[in-house]
Amino acid sequence: MKRINILEEISDGKLYDIEDTVKADTCGCDGCNDCCCDVGELVVLTPFDIYEMVNYLGVGFDELLGNQIKLRENNKILLPYLNMQDDNKKRCSFLNEEGRCTIHAKRPNICRLFPLGRVYKDDDFKYFLQVGNCPKENLKDVKVKTWVGIENYDENKKFILEWHKFIKALTFRLKFVRDESEIKEINEILLDEFYRIKIDEGENFYFVFTKNLPNIKNRLGVI
Repeated sequence: MKRINILEEISDGKLYDIEDTVKADTCGCDGCNDCCCDVGELVVLTPFDIYEMVNYLGVGFDELLGNQIKLRENNKILLPYLNMQDDNKKRCSFLNEEGRCTIHAKRPNICRLFPLGRVYKDDDFKYFLQVGNCPKENLKDVKVKTWVGIENYDENKKFILEWHKFIKALTFRLKFVRDESEIKEINEILLDEFYRIKIDEGENFYFVFTKNLPNIKNRLGVI
């Protein structure tokens, strides 16, 4: 996530909460997919993003690997990112021939926010408006909650904060791990337990994630 001390360079200098109004509404993208191009190294996918994708498409996580999704290592942690097509624009692999998103209803959280971003502080986060990144001019006022459009917002926010805190703690833990086989094992557990998460009938993602998190943290040695 962008650091607060550089927000002045990339934003309008303000922080927004979910009920605030912000100039982010494109009023329809009119076929533009500028924000869907050459962003493979920026859009890291959370377990909830993957859960939404695989259920919407009716496929498994591993069926998306290599084409739509690519695993990238950052700070020794292996996480899935959006993969870009091998063309001049490096378009997102979920765009169809007309340049439209094939998973728009269940697109990743980061994609859903744009041109907003998040900044984390004190076990919470606020939103900021990225300026100059959307080619459309004169964006209109819209309530952040309306623009984000996430169902079960409170549960989603709780998950995002828990995931952010977990990844931060795992990053610190791996600073002290030199054994490549141990790093590989940790990443295998990470992918199996979070990105291949199993949801039984009558349960939902948030419930299962919260229920499983303490045991997984214990297995990974994360405090």
